[in-house]
Amino acid sequence: MTTLRVAAGQAPTACGDVAANVATAVRLVHEAGERGVRLLALPEAFLTTYCSEAFAAPPSADDLPELLAPLARAATQSGTTVVLCTALDHGASRTLAGVVVDVDGSVRVPYAKQHLSGELEQRHFTPGDHGASIEVDGWEVALSVCYDGSFPEHARAAADDGAQVYVNSAAFFVGGEHRRDLYYPSRALDNGIFVLFAGATGECAHDGSRFAGGSAVYDPEGRPLARLGREQGLAVADLDLDLMAATRAAHPMHAERRTTLGPRLR
Repeated sequence: MTTLRVAAGQAPTACGDVAANVATAVRLVHEAGERGVRLLALPEAFLTTYCSEAFAAPPSADDLPELLAPLARAATQSGTTVVLCTALDHGASRTLAGVVVDVDGSVRVPYAKQHLSGELEQRHFTPGDHGASIEVDGWEVALSVCYDGSFPEHARAAADDGAQVYVNSAAFFVGGEHRRDLYYPSRALDNGIFVLFAGATGECAHDGSRFAGGSAVYDPEGRPLARLGREQGLAVADLDLDLMAATRAAHPMHAERRTTLGPRLR
């Protein structure tokens, strides 16, 4: 397909209440399906929310298919593939996992956040050791979690591997909006790809601060096709491969990047 309808969703979540947070995800999936969305991204730690209690005792990876059964049914009914993030216990390690719920009802965990941000995450989690992409209606979709998107080489590696969409599940705090609004349009423009950014909203149970929301869809020139503030809802947009090709032709930074800049003289 040369076009793909996508959405970035956001809504408040409850610390450690996986069942309630799954129910919130189900509601967003049904809303997305009603609007013809084929790919929905949800924020970082959406199943557990971002809090130390849940990070210390996250759900088991073995239990994930059962926990996500309502979401899997919703994905099948809506025809919408869902990408979300959750704290996850793998037995020997814990990760901030990128989870995919496919329209066939299957649940996969192909990715784990590679760049852990701050003492809380570094205390509880192990960083992932590989990138990951999925296919949605013939589109190559790369996965990332929050701080991953602060590193240009992360999106670059995905684009080099053929990704046309870079999904980021994130949790920025109020006060960090300027960085949020620079990182993700830049990753789009750097590589001539679409970026689907899902930002947490509501109150952070860890320290009472507020999440900044800002879920958005960026075109390959870094312009917002759709964007939210801190309200609940969906940012919905149609992606077009012809626009991507035209942008890459006009701004070929991805193709013209030099592999070396030679020695630095002083």
